[in-house]
Amino acid sequence: MADGKPENNNAFSGHSSHLPIPAFDPPAKPKRNKFAMACSFLASMTSILLGYDIGVMSGAIIYIQKDLHITDVQKEVIMGIFSLYSLIGSAVAGPTSDWIGRRLTIVLAGVIFFFGALLMGLATNYAFLMVGRFVAGIGVGYALMIAPVYTAEVAPASCRGLLLSFPELFINIGAVVGFTADLAFSHLPTNLGWRFMLGVGMIPSLFLTLVTLVMPESPRWLVMQGRHAEAKQVLERTSDSLEEAKSRLSDIKQAAGIPKHCNDDVVSIPKGHHGKDKIGRRPLLLTSVAGCCVCLMGLGTGLTFIQNSDHRLIWALALCVGSILCYVSIFSLGLGPITWVYSTEIFPLRLRAQGCGLAVAVNRVTSAVCTMTFISLYKAITIGGAFFLYAGFAALAWVFYYTLFPETRGKTLEEIEALFGTFFKWRSTMRALNEKKGDVSGQVQTGND
Repeated sequence: MADGKPENNNAFSGHSSHLPIPAFDPPAKPKRNKFAMACSFLASMTSILLGYDIGVMSGAIIYIQKDLHITDVQKEVIMGIFSLYSLIGSAVAGPTSDWIGRRLTIVLAGVIFFFGALLMGLATNYAFLMVGRFVAGIGVGYALMIAPVYTAEVAPASCRGLLLSFPELFINIGAVVGFTADLAFSHLPTNLGWRFMLGVGMIPSLFLTLVTLVMPESPRWLVMQGRHAEAKQVLERTSDSLEEAKSRLSDIKQAAGIPKHCNDDVVSIPKGHHGKDKIGRRPLLLTSVAGCCVCLMGLGTGLTFIQNSDHRLIWALALCVGSILCYVSIFSLGLGPITWVYSTEIFPLRLRAQGCGLAVAVNRVTSAVCTMTFISLYKAITIGGAFFLYAGFAALAWVFYYTLFPETRGKTLEEIEALFGTFFKWRSTMRALNEKKGDVSGQVQTGND
């Protein structure tokens, strides 16, 4: 009887009793680095400056026109020129950040916007106000360029996509704050209300300047300056694991052309412990652009019927409102934040700051062009035709993204550099990288066994 139980168990299980029992508990999900998220959160708050200006000027311009007696042309210029002024800031922010560092460049952005808001609040005439807009615009240009660069260089791969979406979030938050300021000061006399609306922008810029001083410097910038020990300390605080910190340092040094065994210990085989964002960049981008295209077509259709009808078309009004709401939501969930993600990932380390500065410059130029030409455009081709034209540009953008933009989810910045370096042949490069990762994982598993 003593042998019966083992025999019965063996007969029941076949040969499985000689095999190791697999673990039924799923592997623990790696925790996201809270310090890296906090640093990226604070850096991304610089986007509040742009959002605040967008929101506050929509209401302040009404009182400015009444108080300073400006023409409609001057009104369009003062609204749209801000984007061109920020172009200057984004153009010089790249070299500046390479010179003084990413963190101090964020501080500089806050200081410049502070003085710009002060000048706008004290403006006594149109020319004085334009000077304030010029200074504040440069500060916003600095902020838009440097915050995504800093976030991309500090964040681990497991949450880089999430963290790089913060700037778009804070632009919307800043706009809400601007609308609130308009409402709060709208009851003041005309000559005081708009000055308070614009001058209050000093408060968020001062706050951002102070909190940035407690953030660490970008590890990639530290490596470029030869400060490897400091870079290692920052990576250990901002990575999901110690192995990942060593792997990231090795990748950064390799991209910068520094020997791997220079002044510190490195890992010979990365363990691929990077997590992945839940949704990839490419599907989000393509879906969002397609949705924006549909919304623009819906808005154009509704406005066309409204413009050509002598009656109040409730369904057309509902279509316009629904299209606008859907457009804002779809843009904020995809095209808006993904733009910042890609712009910080596609450039190699040596050109990242300058490349992001150029990307922000293009963004600001197109924003200024849209703002300063919209009235003339819809008068020339009707207001519905203007949005149909925008929908056509969105459709062309979808084709461009589908053809040339690879998926970067879970990839290191150095792997992404290899992907974009092959232009439209990125699919074959992606397969090669995946095969290489599979081989490395197999080697690591064999070593563990």
